[in-house]
Amino acid sequence: MKHIRRAIKYFIQVTVIFTVIIGALMLAGLVSKDVNVAFREGWKSIGYIAGVFFVVSFAYPFMGYGKRNIRAKGEPAEHRDGIDKAMQQRGYVLESESPEGELRYHLASPVARIARLWEDTITITPQLGGFQAEGLMRDLARVVMSIDRNINSYE
Repeated sequence: MKHIRRAIKYFIQVTVIFTVIIGALMLAGLVSKDVNVAFREGWKSIGYIAGVFFVVSFAYPFMGYGKRNIRAKGEPAEHRDGIDKAMQQRGYVLESESPEGELRYHLASPVARIARLWEDTITITPQLGGFQAEGLMRDLARVVMSIDRNINSYE
């Protein structure tokens, strides 16, 4: 269900961006306001473009979201301060904490949250030998490195 919701959000976002760009070009007079002139196949081209947007939007959540492991010695509770510090350094605030020790963070900046369509949550789950972080891949790499630096000593 999460995948379908993300795919719909990305389809709408890409479609709106495309519409705004084409609309601006049409208003500026750089492109004909007649769709049959602006696109080689006319309205048929709009259908093709929407189809490509649909396929890309459906595929993106598979590639854009993932999980990473963070090694840590000791009990998960011992590393809570280091995790909180790392997340704060990266611009995240604690959203919730489960009784099992799962931590959910989201971006503190409303503008960044809107830009990511409120799909900015990073979940840190304790597991044997450390933690597992799950979230948007482009943010996850930096967050995992920051957490690792804060909770592990490599001297």
